[in-house]
Parts: sequence; C-alpha cells; structure tokens
Amino acid sequence: MKRSNHNHHHTGSSQSSTGAVQEYTNRLANEKSPYLLQHAHNPVDWYPWSEEAFEKARQENKPIFLSIGYSTCHWCHVMEQESFSDPEVGEALNNTFVCIKVDREERPDIDSLYMNVCQILTGNGGWPLSIFMTPDKKPFFAGTYIPRTSRHGMVGLLELTQRIQEFWNNNHDELLQSAEQITSFLHQAVTIKGEGELNNNVLDFAFSELAQNFDERFGGFGQSIKFPTSHNFLFLLRYWYRTQNEKARQMVEKTLHAIRQGGIYDHLGFGVHRYATDSQWLVPHFEKMLYDQAQLTIVYTETFLATQNPFYADTAKEILTYTLRDLASPEGAFYSAEDADSEGKEGKFYLWSMQEIQQALSKTRADLTVKTFNITPNGNFVDQSTGNKNGMNILHRNKSLADLAADNHTSESTFARHLDQAREKLFKTRRQRPRPYRDDKILTDWNSLMIVALAKAARAFDEPQYAAHAVKTFDFIQNHLKTNQGRLLHRFRENESDVPGNLNDYAFFTWAAIELYETLFDTRYLQTAMETNRIIQEHFFDSAEN
Repeated sequence: MKRSNHNHHHTGSSQSSTGAVQEYTNRLANEKSPYLLQHAHNPVDWYPWSEEAFEKARQENKPIFLSIGYSTCHWCHVMEQESFSDPEVGEALNNTFVCIKVDREERPDIDSLYMNVCQILTGNGGWPLSIFMTPDKKPFFAGTYIPRTSRHGMVGLLELTQRIQEFWNNNHDELLQSAEQITSFLHQAVTIKGEGELNNNVLDFAFSELAQNFDERFGGFGQSIKFPTSHNFLFLLRYWYRTQNEKARQMVEKTLHAIRQGGIYDHLGFGVHRYATDSQWLVPHFEKMLYDQAQLTIVYTETFLATQNPFYADTAKEILTYTLRDLASPEGAFYSAEDADSEGKEGKFYLWSMQEIQQALSKTRADLTVKTFNITPNGNFVDQSTGNKNGMNILHRNKSLADLAADNHTSESTFARHLDQAREKLFKTRRQRPRPYRDDKILTDWNSLMIVALAKAARAFDEPQYAAHAVKTFDFIQNHLKTNQGRLLHRFRENESDVPGNLNDYAFFTWAAIELYETLFDTRYLQTAMETNRIIQEHFFDSAEN
C-alpha cells in the first residue's frame, strides 16, 4: 500500500516515538488524539474526519468506512490488533473504501449521530463503532466490533468488505436508495418536537419506567450488562424528595451499595470501572473514565446529604482520592481515562490469585483479605482468550463491614483498621505491576463535571482542598480552553487546544460555574455562568424547532 504522511504519500519506513522502525505511517500520525495515534502505523490508509477524505471518496467513487472508538476501549484494541494491523485487511480496506478514524471523546457530535444509526439499524450499539456510508455521509450498513474473519455467526471484516464492494459495483442504485431511506428515517427519529409541558405526569411516568426496569435482587437497571447510570439516581433522589416515595430512595441506596461492594469498584485503589458485564456487578469492563468518577461522586455525595449515612460520604471521598491521585494533570485539570488492559490482557492490573495475596500479606491479614473479598483458589475471572478461569480473582464484597466484623468476633472499628492495613499493603504491591495506559487528553465537558463533583463534595464534607482543586481546574479551562472571543474549545493535549466546544462543554461549564459560586460565593463565577449561558442561547438554540 502507499504509506502516507499527511498530504504526501511516501514509501519507506518511519520511526515511532519508541525508536522502533515502523513499516507504515498514515495521516493519523499528525493528530493529537491518543486514540488516533494508536492507529497511525496501521497498514490501513486512515484519514481523520476531514473534507479531504470525503473529496477523495467522491472523486474515486468509493464508499467510506468510518471507524469510531476511544483509546481505553478493550474491543477497540482487539479490532486494531486483529484487523487494522494486518496487511491483508489493510489492503482490502484501502482498495474498497476511503477509511476514516474518529475519536468519540474528541468528536462526540459525530459519534452520537452515527451511534443513533447503529441503534436504529441493529437494535444495539457500542464501540468500536463501524459505519459504512456513501461519500456524502449517508450510512447504509452499521455494526460494532467486527472480527477479522467470519465466526460464531458474525460476518468477518474481510468477507464484509468483499460483499460491500460487489454490492457497490453491481447494485449501486439500490444501495444509494437504502442510504437515503436510512438518512430520512434517522432525521425523523432525532427531530425533537418541544411540545407540551413538563409536569408531574412526566415525572411519574419516568419513575414508573425506572421502577419497572429495576433489578430488585442486585440493584441497577436491566438484567445483564449494567452501567452505573448516575443521571437516573439523581432523578430518583429528587423524585423521592418531591413525593416522599420511599421506593425511589431505596432503588438508589440498593444500587449504590451493590456498586461499592461489587467487582465494578476498585477495592484497593478506589474509583469505579466503566460497567459490569453481568447482573451482579461482579465482572467489570476494567477501564476507568473521568466522567464516571465525577458523576458517581455527585451521586454518593447527594445520597449522603439525603440519608446522613457515612457509607456514602466515605465512598465519595474514596472516588475523589483515586481521581486526584491518578487522573489529575500537573496543571490542575484532569486526564480522560485509564485503560482496561495492561500487558495485552484485560483486567490484568486488577486481578489477584490466592497465592499472590498470601505472598504479599502475613497469614492473619491474608486470611482476613481472602474472606472479605471472596478470594478462591479457582478464581472468578474467565480469561476471554482461553475461556478458562485461571485462578485469578476480582476482589468484591458481599457483606457489610459490620457483618464481617461480627464473623471475626471483633469490633467494626478494629476490623476496619486491619482491613485498611491489608488494603494499603496490597495497593503498594499492585503499584509494582505495569500500569494500564492512561489517556492524557483533557476534555472541557468532563473536567466541568469534575468541578461540579469537587464543589459539591467541598460543601457536603466541609473539605476546602476539594474547592481549591475545583478552582484550579476552572482556571485551567478559562486559560487554556477558551478562544479570544470567549468561545469554548473541547480538547487540550500537549499544549494544544482544538475542536470547537459542543453543547455539553457549554452546559457542564455553566453548571460548574454555578456550583463554584454556591461553594465560594464569588460573583465572578456567577458572571461566567451567565456569559456561557448567553452563548448557548445565541449559538445552540434552534428557533425553527423552538
């Protein structure tokens, strides 16, 4: 294939940052996004989302393969290693398509549009997101992860590419017609009519939908894959406060306990993994996202205020301990995420064998840890590549501290102290392991959510250091992510700010400013909130659809 470097194609090798000679280099080498840079040396002739790519597709009459993901996504890594690094796949994709890579965290606007397409066409969504479309951006086929070759009833990328090429050449009009229909259907689906009043009936309906979907046994919503959907809990807390319906508060409390006790929570280093792959919150997808830490801190903080139960305050503080320790940038903002994988395996950094626990701790502490966190010789984590349990354990608790202390015939405070000492020792031991990769881009919307979390926690727990960090982050956005015209930018990395701010950036930054005002009573924050809101009204309000 042609090995490309931005607008000129060149053959020959280039050197990577590690000094290794790279056989291929494509246009993504000039990008700042860590996700795009992960694909800069694929044999696929990737373009970033750009007019140049669409122009090439029009001129050569080729369909477009749009691949969307993010840098800490496990299945994105799998597809990159299995398919995009493979010269045969690269050649097939380059011959058939113009290939475009998008970082969903950098361009949530593009991601949201095509994720709607995938959900409408397939009934589900996820990343990596794979979209096949015409040169004028109209989709005709969508999927998520696609294996290299067909297996388990899933069509493989090589076969799919061949089928699309044949269809594009032989049934061109039919395919264009299908793309037109999908586009017009999508347009109807996303056009929101702002009719009717937001009244109690709407709130009651939302509550009954959540109550119906609630898992009474394990907490959370739905049955298999479970996300910690913070916005649902914030709604339920307000609904409980407004109506005094105890069920609403109980749903929140049950789920927050299940998350804190489950394998989705990092019991040694704190913080919450992205979602659970089962109904019991045991087996997580191990990446840790900044927005989850921020939103769950808000939820645990508000639940503490609603119940005065210190369990929620302790959890909120632990999540902040993780975030301030592992995601804070030296300049005072926050990085985006940590990967699920390390040393090429998902979850490897977080898993423990019985033997590793026994080697790291004294016998008494090891016994205590094994009981508390349900460690077994066989393990509870199934290795995806082999399908076997190989003795590795996800730490999780199914008893409260009070019950564990009673089992050990000791007081809760003594038990908690011993457990904390064991946890500290295991945490130090774990730090010797190769760490998961950290995505070090700084996003305005996610940082704004973190400011909200810190400001709320500062008020609720009377912790001035949280407020001080919130101010640092707020100042960082003001100084580095605003244009001279006062417009927000979405992403900062390696001293460069780019990507025009989207509605989330403005809305969350407004919220951050209001929360800081309510914490510090400095009118400068109120002023910023009003200015930011004015830009939202001016540039994002759709007067045609009012």
